[in-house]
Amino acid sequence: MIIDTHCHIYKSEMENAEDILKEAAERDIHVILNGTDPLSNLEVLELAEKYENVHAALGYLYSFADEATDEDISLLDGQLKNENVVAVGEIGLDYYRTKDNKDSQIKLFENMLGLAEKHDLPVIVHSRKAMQDTYDILKMHDVAGSMHCYLGSAEMAQQFIKLGFFIGIAGPVTHKNNKKTIKTAKSIDVNHILVETDSPYLAPEEKRGQKNTSLNIEYIIQKLSHELDMKEDEVIEITTQNAKRLFRL
Repeated sequence: MIIDTHCHIYKSEMENAEDILKEAAERDIHVILNGTDPLSNLEVLELAEKYENVHAALGYLYSFADEATDEDISLLDGQLKNENVVAVGEIGLDYYRTKDNKDSQIKLFENMLGLAEKHDLPVIVHSRKAMQDTYDILKMHDVAGSMHCYLGSAEMAQQFIKLGFFIGIAGPVTHKNNKKTIKTAKSIDVNHILVETDSPYLAPEEKRGQKNTSLNIEYIIQKLSHELDMKEDEVIEITTQNAKRLFRL
């Protein structure tokens, strides 16, 4: 079994989503689908009910920060009771896109972390150009989780690990000249690494220019195997056990 710990394979993102999920099942690839708003959360729940290899992560991302209402928070609160939900995600901060709504992003992030604490669920965190704020906020909450497609420094990765977080390694690790992610992966214990695709985004080098899918997780595993001087089977076994432990699969 391989576990793609972060992807967005549902109809609003990919027309052929169910075909991909079926093929993933045939290859013994389990996926954690991440919602980002009310529509995608609903799609994730429906697919998690339908496919045994699909697990649900529900959340509101920074892109929904200016729209989220108290009713939306209440809706998500109820959905998180579903037995197929394994995490609150995708949530987090992104100052690369815009800093103009920084306060509303932080407020929504805090709300999401509060729901994770309430339901005793791990979190899947997006952080871009906002690492220090992300760390400072997470430090105030009793949550564990995954730093999705981690793009920070190797030193900061160690700080997140101390908080109980795993480091998500995605397609960018395969990109030419991406020494930063490789340095991070080599600097931390493999027992703190998760593999993910973020499909349909962040295609690995071998599939650049194409829509990404969970089937491409093999390229991330191959790259980690090479850089960490480990057998591919070892990388699969350890990262799968990491995901099972975090998400209680």
